[in-house]
Amino acid sequence: MRALIFLIALCFAELGSKTTASGGVYEYIGTAFGPYAGFLANNIYWFGASVISDAAIANALADTLRYFFPSLNNEIFRIGFFVLIFGGIALLNIRSVKNGVRFIEFTAFGKLIPLLVLVIAGASFISSENLNWTITPTISNVGSASLLLFFAFMGFETPLSNGGEMKNPKRTVPLGIFLGIASVLIIYLAIQLVTQGVLGGTIEAHQDAPLAAVAGIVFSKSGIVLITAAIAMSMLGALGGEILSVPRILFAGARDGLMPKVLSKIHQRFSTPYIAILFYASLGLLFAIFGAFKQLAIIASASSLIIYLGAVLATLKLRKIDSLTSVKTFKVPGGIIIPMLAICVILWLLSNLSKQEQIGVLVFILAFSLIYLLTKLLKKKS
Repeated sequence: MRALIFLIALCFAELGSKTTASGGVYEYIGTAFGPYAGFLANNIYWFGASVISDAAIANALADTLRYFFPSLNNEIFRIGFFVLIFGGIALLNIRSVKNGVRFIEFTAFGKLIPLLVLVIAGASFISSENLNWTITPTISNVGSASLLLFFAFMGFETPLSNGGEMKNPKRTVPLGIFLGIASVLIIYLAIQLVTQGVLGGTIEAHQDAPLAAVAGIVFSKSGIVLITAAIAMSMLGALGGEILSVPRILFAGARDGLMPKVLSKIHQRFSTPYIAILFYASLGLLFAIFGAFKQLAIIASASSLIIYLGAVLATLKLRKIDSLTSVKTFKVPGGIIIPMLAICVILWLLSNLSKQEQIGVLVFILAFSLIYLLTKLLKKKS
């Protein structure tokens, strides 16, 4: 899974160095394959991969905080919590981009310190016997588990939606992706090593909260509180990043006539796409109220994989266009090897969706295709 994310990230680094416009995957796929592909990418990404993802994260956050606030088991309090989270983060981002960025920085700092302390302190509790394989996984098991695991790696591409607001994106984007992905992979690997090494065969008994179990062994009860707070910070940061970046995709689509024009409105005082932010946060809130984590996570993972497939294919297509210009941008080494490897693994992961999930994704694509066709017909008549 880590290898797949790195392959995809390399392709995004190449794409991000080629454009200075806001819109992220919409810009990349639309530029490579035309307005229809851009429309599908725009809608599958912001709705399937982002709104649904945020709803899943919000549910996981509420489940995590039940340790501190048992009242979150009550449906009314849970809904109130969702309103507070989505409303508060939306307001922060409407007031300024800087507020959104500072919130992400704060949550990143708040989650990294406890996790690093846990990894360092937990290393002395690792037993080499616990690092042995106890079960030999099958291809089928690996495939189905990978779809859910993939959810944990989603979102590295969301800052690219702000390409038009970055300084020197041709340099900033590849460098940011490399440093970000490398850091995340190292931290995830260290956490996995410590968790497996400390819990060993008992890890299955703690599958709902393995890090809290490790913290309980290493730091006793205070450790459980610390790590639960860190996990909550991580989820808040993920929500903050999505609500900061994804509305820019809605804004870009509205700017180009692929979304309702109202979403392209800019706040006169704060210079932010406030309608797009409010619309996006409201949808996230709605799905958080009516959804459950696991089902939402699988839908979000499948949607992201489709978008990533389009982005990797766009990498190959845009290379042909770039060959006609003299402008130098970052290019993934190895020719077509890395993009082709990424395509193969993405297709394999998608093949592990259940038949019902595959039909759902297909209906999703057909529905947006119909909306695109109707939009075009209405434009011609007017």
